[in-house]
Amino acid sequence: MNGASKSFKLVVLIMILFASFQGLAKSENDENKEVDTKDEVTEYILHHIKDAHDFHLFSYTSGEGERKHVGFPLPIILWTSNGLTTFMSSEFHHNDDGHVIVEKNGLKFAKIHSKIYELESGASEVSFDDGHHATNASKVLDLSITKSVFGVLLVGLLMFLAFSSLARQYKKKQIPTGFGRVLEPLVIYVRDEIARPNIGEKKYRRFTGYLLTVFFFIWILNLLGLTPLGFNVTGQLAVTAALAIFTLVIYTVSGNKDYWMHILWMPGVPILIRPVLAVIELAGALLIKPFSLLVRLFANISAGHIVVMSLIAIMFTLKESLTVGGATALSLLLSFFITLIEVLVAFLQAYIFTMLSALFIGMAVEEHDHH
Repeated sequence: MNGASKSFKLVVLIMILFASFQGLAKSENDENKEVDTKDEVTEYILHHIKDAHDFHLFSYTSGEGERKHVGFPLPIILWTSNGLTTFMSSEFHHNDDGHVIVEKNGLKFAKIHSKIYELESGASEVSFDDGHHATNASKVLDLSITKSVFGVLLVGLLMFLAFSSLARQYKKKQIPTGFGRVLEPLVIYVRDEIARPNIGEKKYRRFTGYLLTVFFFIWILNLLGLTPLGFNVTGQLAVTAALAIFTLVIYTVSGNKDYWMHILWMPGVPILIRPVLAVIELAGALLIKPFSLLVRLFANISAGHIVVMSLIAIMFTLKESLTVGGATALSLLLSFFITLIEVLVAFLQAYIFTMLSALFIGMAVEEHDHH
């Protein structure tokens, strides 16, 4: 156990060191310089939590003074005026002016602030107005495999393999072995402590599969977000909104007559008040509940990434006030403890989202007693 504990601490420390080294990279607008000033650090952190068309792992300066970037590209898939166009994101390499024109399928494309634009016919470069908005290019329908999409597909594949193995062991009535022994207590916990008490004995089995999927999906993605790969999938509004919409659709479609009666025509209150209550209850069921789900997950995960990277940036922002060794030691120490807290938050946010989803579903399918 002592050896395993030391190995775990070493892995976490290496992750932090790797992440701090990654922080030396400049944001997409100017990757030929190192991040030094407070404004540059802020710009980099805000850029880091956004989605991207490729994986940028870290940067370093070669002996010749040239800035090198290490990572790998992802597929670009665009629906344009000429139909489907595909190429790799590596073609959007950076040069001195920051914009490279990619010619494919008789069209020209440029990436501006992480968005891909199609240039007008005859244009050879991007023109900007005073607000730095492109004047001779328009956005295209971007269906690319971005970093977040890659993360979703990766976690989906891992879950499929892990739970398929666990299901086969259950089917053979075997005691789970290997990684299945780790999954089994978590599956039982979600079933017995989240689904059953919130939905009820009669109907909890119907929704346990969804709750298990949501719990493990969010939890694993949150853990991946703590690795140097730079995943911030659950810190993207599009992802958390999609998860919240799934819960909304399930409890809306599954709601029984009593549930809709209490929303649309509340019993036991004066008739004149019922229309007002109906508007409030509808807003709560269709807007406020899913909004609370998506914002809570998005805000907590994004804030966690910002805090960790801000603490790592102490070695840059305080290098004039402290010695290089002192600033680095303070940065690593604070980042280490915050990262450990983020491991707990990764589980906690998955638990909260799953618990609230079960609660909303339980309220929709609950059978009310009439006296």
